[in-house]
Amino acid sequence: MGSNGGKFYATGKRKRSIAKVWITAGSGKMTVNSKEVKDYFMRDSLVMNIKQPLTCTNTAESFDISAKVIGGGLSGQAGALRLGVSRALLEADPGHRAPLKRDGFLTRDARVVERKKYGRPGARKRFQFSKR
Repeated sequence: MGSNGGKFYATGKRKRSIAKVWITAGSGKMTVNSKEVKDYFMRDSLVMNIKQPLTCTNTAESFDISAKVIGGGLSGQAGALRLGVSRALLEADPGHRAPLKRDGFLTRDARVVERKKYGRPGARKRFQFSKR
């Protein structure tokens, strides 16, 4: 995770999604896969979730954010993007560590889908049991 010329880079992961995030000093514009963030994530709850690290550090209007997100669904992509934005903000200013850490934005959510086991229809489900 390095920076070059005022451009800071970080990555975030959540479930099957990977987000590569670049932030630069700017006016608060956010693009995801070359689309406006509100056009890419249709649900307002996901957009709000992504912007939480910016509101926590009072930098919503200070940085332009561009991201490339691959894999997973929209919820996982939003979670990966939130972690990537948090890490990029930390790269830009290490003073943001305390509020980001306090609100849990620097912690990677390690929950992933449990694998299917053989001899069963799913990870936990079992076939119907018959006593007789």
